[in-house]
Amino acid sequence: MLARDLFEVGEKRILPDDRDALAVELGRWADGGGVDLILTTGGTGLGPRDVTPEATASVCERMVPGFGELMRMKGFALTPNAVLSRAVAGIRGHTLIINLPGSAKAVRECLGLILSLLPHAVEMLRGGGHEQKEPCT
Repeated sequence: MLARDLFEVGEKRILPDDRDALAVELGRWADGGGVDLILTTGGTGLGPRDVTPEATASVCERMVPGFGELMRMKGFALTPNAVLSRAVAGIRGHTLIINLPGSAKAVRECLGLILSLLPHAVEMLRGGGHEQKEPCT
């Protein structure tokens, strides 16, 4: 779903459902430079192993609640279970981190809701104006 002219996928990883391990990796990617956007999938529900929102919040300097709110609000029209998502989004340095649900179907639906916002959000984090200049990394 990430158009190659706007996004470059730099790395994909599967991590354990461990808050500290997730926080370390999110911080490493954000602090390493060159990463504008981190998308996580899974760990946003109500289960005891669902710790992705806590790990994300622990590494972010500023939260961006609109992404989670939009995914829950619009997602509810597709399935009432969308309100059970605890997905969050935030900023660490110049990197935007967004939690997505775990199922492939829910990822497609939620990413579809926010995809058009991402280039502008990244450009704003880079200190730019309202036009996308370079691909997101």
